[in-house]
Amino acid sequence: MAKGVSSAAVQAEQLKQDGNLYFKKNRLGAAIDAYTEAITLCPDVPVYWTNRALCHRKRNDWARVEEDCLKAVQLDHKSVKGHYMLGLALLQREKYTEGIKSLERALDHGRGAHPNSYMVEEIWQELAKAKYQEWERDSTKRSWELQNLKESCEIALREKHGHEDAADSTSQQLADLKLVFAKAAEADIPTEVPDYLCCKITLDIFRDPVITPSGLTYERAVILDHLEKVGKFDPITRETLFPSQLVQNLAIKEAVGAFLEKHGWAYKMD
Repeated sequence: MAKGVSSAAVQAEQLKQDGNLYFKKNRLGAAIDAYTEAITLCPDVPVYWTNRALCHRKRNDWARVEEDCLKAVQLDHKSVKGHYMLGLALLQREKYTEGIKSLERALDHGRGAHPNSYMVEEIWQELAKAKYQEWERDSTKRSWELQNLKESCEIALREKHGHEDAADSTSQQLADLKLVFAKAAEADIPTEVPDYLCCKITLDIFRDPVITPSGLTYERAVILDHLEKVGKFDPITRETLFPSQLVQNLAIKEAVGAFLEKHGWAYKMD
């Protein structure tokens, strides 16, 4: 029995390698067939499902992407590719809340495994785009509702003080009303992100901030890249610095989260 299982696993792995080769040559149909055979032999291997989902993604077959990725994350709840492509598929179906949650899971697991990998950056880009679009939809709705409410209040105020003796009073109240609604709309007006929420190297808002022993905070992927390619020292203080000394800056991470929650426009990528 064990020999049969082992033989199936070896055959499935070879089929995966065949599928990878077909995929590189853009022979998506052949790749899908190879991954499907591998799944038939060993259905509990998550990577076979995510590899097939990647083929479906290239074909824009989002229903099948969703099906395969749901299976992959059931088998491995930490599957970065599974959560990532599932998020993309859900967004395609306009399931924005669920899609964003899947992208956030992909980002969390990706950062834990490979914080400065290309995939973490790609996931962040897609998540930021989705969050910005979500803010844009909500902002447009809020703006429309505020404008309607403002107009209703102005009409009611004029009707209440329709006689001429109250003209000055009405004018002042209308001015006060305008200020109140302008204040209510402020959160949706793009301004500048506070400096303390931005990395000193990239000047962009933090995504995954880490703090050094000297007390400086950097974007994790950026400082890791610096330590690997430039040298084991802090780029600002020039003090010796090793990756093991970096600690997640939870205070800044929470502050960034609170800021983005209130100011979704800050997700917009230049």
